[in-house]
Amino acid sequence: MSLSTITALSPLDGRYASKLAALRPIMSEHGYMHRRVQVEVAWFIALSDAGFAEFKPLTTGARAYLLGLIKNFSEADAAAIKEIEKTTNHDVKAVEYWIKSKFEARPELEKASEFVHFACTSEDINNTSHALQLRSGRDQVILPGLDRVMLKLREMAHAHADVPMLSRTHGQTASPTTVGKEMANVLVRLQAACDRIAGVKIMGKMNGAVGNYNAHMSAWPDFDWEAFSKKVVETPEPLGLGLTFQPYSIQIEPHDYMAELFDAVARANTILIDLSRDIWGYVSLGYFKQRLKAGEIGSSTMPHKVNPIDFENAEGNLGLANALLRHLSEKLPISRWQRDLTDSTVLRNMGVALGYAALAYASLLTGLNKLELNEEALADDLDASWEVLAEPIQTVMRRYGVHGAYEKLKEVTRGKTVTAEALHGLIRSLEIPQPEKDRLLAMTPGSYVGKAAELARRV
Repeated sequence: MSLSTITALSPLDGRYASKLAALRPIMSEHGYMHRRVQVEVAWFIALSDAGFAEFKPLTTGARAYLLGLIKNFSEADAAAIKEIEKTTNHDVKAVEYWIKSKFEARPELEKASEFVHFACTSEDINNTSHALQLRSGRDQVILPGLDRVMLKLREMAHAHADVPMLSRTHGQTASPTTVGKEMANVLVRLQAACDRIAGVKIMGKMNGAVGNYNAHMSAWPDFDWEAFSKKVVETPEPLGLGLTFQPYSIQIEPHDYMAELFDAVARANTILIDLSRDIWGYVSLGYFKQRLKAGEIGSSTMPHKVNPIDFENAEGNLGLANALLRHLSEKLPISRWQRDLTDSTVLRNMGVALGYAALAYASLLTGLNKLELNEEALADDLDASWEVLAEPIQTVMRRYGVHGAYEKLKEVTRGKTVTAEALHGLIRSLEIPQPEKDRLLAMTPGSYVGKAAELARRV
């Protein structure tokens, strides 16, 4: 059976392949190889500038050629590396051999070929490559996906700032809010989560087999290898990697920043699961309608149905993403002694975890863009819930010292169908100033929204 979008084992490369086109070049094995080439080339060029008599600074032409290996890296190049790996059975060594093969017929580079991967352990290349992948995945896919959701939430918060809506605490009628304010609540939470994602420092180390520059020092014991390594790691691309230097490690970079990043993404995802479930409920209550798409079928037997499938899809994929992200964050910072290989196979699934998240953001945005507010249903719900005005009435009673205010309202309203007439009769009987009676008599469930509209417009 040939591999295709129909035969793919993962739905990310099957059913949903077209929706993850932006992430695939970054987080796939092709992307991993590409970043490995970038790291090896950056290290090689930096070594030529280190002042060693044995490795003179590269010419402008040689530098341009090397940087071109990164810029023009293709699927064919990745396939060539995989072909070499069939012999080496070692993926990093295959990258080294591929780079050296590109030096053929270039005497300047051929002469210096043994400085490719010089003093490096495989993890010097791998950890920095993973860091480059994660930075690109975060900055080019995850944060932009979340930004699009936040932009839509802000639009909804402002557009529906004044539209009153019955709240439901514990699933029961409660003090009204506005539709816009409920969108604003999610937006503010999500913005804080995104700030945490963006704030994670993406780290890299290049310090040898157990983090002590052993091989480096054996070659040039008087050279400041730590400063050199830091320069390569932190110098902006393309001559460096533009990462944050990790000064202490075993053979592997500790992966604590990865755990921080994955936890931060999972936190944003949890907020969006909350949103997906709430919107699903509002659709069920009729607060939102969903715009129809020509030819789309909601049920194979019930022609009337327009299911909230986008929010269900988002919720499911956010759950998958978080299950993987939490395993990554819990497992990756743990390594037996100076190195074990349990992180290697796990790290290859970073793109899967982020893929489910990116897929969910797209589904959620699609769903939000289909929503149409049903103000009639919102108004009807409010008009059937006059009991929510028990709160403002008893609060005004307490202001004016009416004894047992809460208890009196409880007796009149708890578990009962409350009408406007019943509440108005109670208000008229109260021993409070007439202007206060008039204000309470003018109040409706739809007008009792506090600062909701102001708060919605503020975001």
